[in-house]
Amino acid sequence: MATLRKKMVMMKMRNRLARQCLGEILGTFVLLLFGCAAAAQVKTSRQAKGQYLSVNMSFAVGVMSAMYLCLGVSGAHLNPAVSLSFCVLGHLPWRKLLPYSLSQVLGAYLASAVVYVMYYDAIMEYSGGVLTSVGPNETASIFATHPAEGLSLQTKFFDQVVGTAALLLCILPLNDKRNKPVPAALLPPIVATVILGIAMSMSYNCGGAINPARDLGPRLFMLTAGWGTEVFTCFDYFFWVPLVAPMVGAPLGCLLYFVFINWHLPDPDPDSDVKCQPEILAAVNMKIEFYLAFTYIHS
Repeated sequence: MATLRKKMVMMKMRNRLARQCLGEILGTFVLLLFGCAAAAQVKTSRQAKGQYLSVNMSFAVGVMSAMYLCLGVSGAHLNPAVSLSFCVLGHLPWRKLLPYSLSQVLGAYLASAVVYVMYYDAIMEYSGGVLTSVGPNETASIFATHPAEGLSLQTKFFDQVVGTAALLLCILPLNDKRNKPVPAALLPPIVATVILGIAMSMSYNCGGAINPARDLGPRLFMLTAGWGTEVFTCFDYFFWVPLVAPMVGAPLGCLLYFVFINWHLPDPDPDSDVKCQPEILAAVNMKIEFYLAFTYIHS
């Protein structure tokens, strides 16, 4: 046991950024594992084993599980748009934006690969052995988001901007000490509920990606797994919309929160700590006096 513990200590990652990147890789992996596996189950069973709500709920559970998993290591961004927003707010150094984003894309890529292997037989049976991104037997939507028919480019882009802005607008107050922050242990389920709400209300147009890594990672996997370049050219090169629009929407959500809420919150009372000190001292003195009296009686 001592030897094993010593080896574990020797294997510990010393570089903080490296540890954070590992956390983002595994966290995003778990997020996509739940979500894409649910999509594969629903689609290949032709909705006999789940419906669209199943996918939405699975992504929410994935977010919650991923946050509990890596929140203490990397902050559980799981989304390049969130990382960008934290850089803008000064909570994350700009030099970490690219490593975080690449780690998130890698985690999504690996999760897609695992889901593909897990559901390989079902995918092949459903598609007839032909991996396509369009058509009645397409299977690309298991991994990446697709737009609804008849939408203009402006609507697609606006949809993703609004969805991601709503995400940041709703999660920023959860950890704002000037507002009413939630207990740290409740942060993952509340964020998961926000994600579920967005998925259930804003995913018809474009699938509700609101996360560049969630869409790009699976597309890169499909490119290497047999779907070909069609995953990027289909739907008039739609792939860039969930890649760019969330990066616009996330800072916009931050701006809305600060302009409408944060700037108008009352400043914390600087004397609050001083005011509570006499009460603390009185309680301590009472305990000391009780202890002395108890000792004197029993001596």
